[in-house]
Amino acid sequence: MGTVGRMAAGTSETLLLRAADVCLKERRQLILVPRETPFNTIHLENLLRLAQAGAVILPAMPGFYHGPDTIADLVDFIVGKVLDQLAIDHELFERWAENND
Repeated sequence: MGTVGRMAAGTSETLLLRAADVCLKERRQLILVPRETPFNTIHLENLLRLAQAGAVILPAMPGFYHGPDTIADLVDFIVGKVLDQLAIDHELFERWAENND
């Protein structure tokens, strides 16, 4: 969340922060996958600020509606959601629409 706070403040003191800053200013895709929970008010405000600037906030919170059997299934779900944002085809999990015949 420290990195998220620095991104939200627009500092560019590291290569990672500079890359995020450039993505936002040039309206390029910036996908943030925060893993920390629970969020406090400051975290939420920083994430909101980044979302308003154009970032996609995709918390590392797996869904359970696809019936995961292993930890790997949960990881694949999150990775698949990131790949979806990047428009990269994958078969890491079966989509909800694919289950409805």
